[in-house]
Amino acid sequence: MRLFCIFLARQTSKRPAKQVYRVNVNQMTAKSNRLFFIDAMRAWAILMMLQGHFIDGLLDPVFRDSSNTIYNIWLYFRGITAPVFFTVSGFIFTYLLIRVPQTGIENPRVSKGIRRGLQLLAIGYLLRLNFGGLLKGQIYSGFYLIDVLHCIGLSILGLIGIYVLTAKKKKYVFPTVLVIVTMVLFLFERVYKDWSFAFLPDFLANYFTKANGSVFTIVPWFGYATIGAFISVLFTRFKNYKYLYPAAISTALVIGYLLIYQSSAAFAVWYDWTGFEFLKLILSNNYLFIRLGNVFVVFAVFMVLRQLMTNKTVLKIGASTLSIYVIHFIILYGSFTGLGLYRFFNRSLSPEIVIPGAFAFMVACTFLALQYNKYEANIKSQISWGILFTKSQLIELKEISVPVLRESIIRIWLFLRRLLRTVRS
Repeated sequence: MRLFCIFLARQTSKRPAKQVYRVNVNQMTAKSNRLFFIDAMRAWAILMMLQGHFIDGLLDPVFRDSSNTIYNIWLYFRGITAPVFFTVSGFIFTYLLIRVPQTGIENPRVSKGIRRGLQLLAIGYLLRLNFGGLLKGQIYSGFYLIDVLHCIGLSILGLIGIYVLTAKKKKYVFPTVLVIVTMVLFLFERVYKDWSFAFLPDFLANYFTKANGSVFTIVPWFGYATIGAFISVLFTRFKNYKYLYPAAISTALVIGYLLIYQSSAAFAVWYDWTGFEFLKLILSNNYLFIRLGNVFVVFAVFMVLRQLMTNKTVLKIGASTLSIYVIHFIILYGSFTGLGLYRFFNRSLSPEIVIPGAFAFMVACTFLALQYNKYEANIKSQISWGILFTKSQLIELKEISVPVLRESIIRIWLFLRRLLRTVRS
């Protein structure tokens, strides 16, 4: 009996060790599967967007000198920001979408993605709402213009649509469709760019044309999201490949070089060979493919430096891009009130003021976003409590007011009857 007790105690003491070991293995696996360089890219892109919007919105046109080397470098890198942001957004969403074992409509990421896409669309419109106009009973035309959030939200819905439609097909169909969508949108951009989409209501046409003042349009920017989704499929398929990063870095650099420096020459040769007019139009401004080359180079750079991309603050910034975007929009453009920096300093500041101001703006927006995320659960619970309290008070007020209102109506009716009788007599 004593030997049995000793044996049982030893077996019991071993179980927690096994459980701890399994937990540690799971944590290590989850950590190794996380692509830190993608979070770092997203953090870099949002910070570039902050300083880009600040400087572009507030710098005096006198200092926008195309012959100035520093200004040209800034302008070039500013042009990279949006393509990187859209590509990374498509990468992250698709990477999470295809990692789960369920496929098609049964994939829980599908419903989450639909909610996320609709949420981004709603926030995009909300940020363009002006309470002053609402008090006057007006909705200004700027409310219907399309910006980054609208396009990313619609891009997520588009990626879900492609995924669901190809889920029952062979594995190569989904990534093939993604590449085809990118190529079609980029190759024919110069053709559909001048379309007015007059047959659509303005609030829908704004998704396709900048004629009414939209900053971004779903075409061609959806093409960057689909190519980001394609890259994520490759990373998922070859995640256990021993030489994944060396192969990915070298491939990204080669593709980036070809797109930046050789794509225009290739389109010229293709045009001479085929005579297709859309290829001639691309040669007039081959910015989409060149920017895509820049995106591949940025991917390569961040993959090379991936071991340095595990800083907690950087990763938190990468995970807080929505909060940062909302805060920057409120401060810079004056969402809801119209009282933003853009209203008071619109293209009126010198470089001596706008450059340090841009750094301060980045720090302020990032700090506020991180603080919000820190207390997000508490803030949301307080808001939920306030909504429930208001709802309960309105229900209670209704229960109290209905009998009083009914009695008041009856008394008024009796008074009017007596009055009419008196008049008749």
